[in-house]
Amino acid sequence: MTDPSGFLARFGTNQHFEIRQQLRFTVNRYEIWTDDVMVAVAQQKRMAFREQVTLYADDAMETPLFGFKARSVVDLGATYEVTTADGSPVGSFRKDFRRSLLRSTWHLSQPGVGECVGRERSQLFAILRRVQDSLPLPYHFDFATEDGRPVMSVERRFGLRDRYDVTVRDPALDRRLACAMAVALDALQAR
Repeated sequence: MTDPSGFLARFGTNQHFEIRQQLRFTVNRYEIWTDDVMVAVAQQKRMAFREQVTLYADDAMETPLFGFKARSVVDLGATYEVTTADGSPVGSFRKDFRRSLLRSTWHLSQPGVGECVGRERSQLFAILRRVQDSLPLPYHFDFATEDGRPVMSVERRFGLRDRYDVTVRDPALDRRLACAMAVALDALQAR
């Protein structure tokens, strides 16, 4: 896959990275860190009609790296395309609205890897979160192929600000798609 920005080279072969969310007045800000180096930053506008998030190379947000955008304005079960800055496709993801009523479920797709399904790890915590959303409960997702092969996991740390530890278990999974999915788990989950 194309990577004119050099993001994948900066990311290296690292299988672990961290997403840090910072709440701002009009936007949610997300930073992606690996080996104590920030490799990307994104801002999500609140109350957007058509969800779109672009990840940039640094705080100046002048050099776009990749991003994701909803195919349609209607958000229930919408598919989000992940593309490079020049518009080349990386993969896609979508929320399984019906299955997510009791336990959040996402579908992640990348050419060469196939479709993977990510579910909240704990059914109990999923139900408790729906009953009392203000509690900072653990929020963990495991993504696997149809035959059960692990692809990636996302684990929310306990704390006031949202932080997620992401582990890519399948080396074929494009890190840009993994980053976009991890940011989306926070940015889009309540929709």
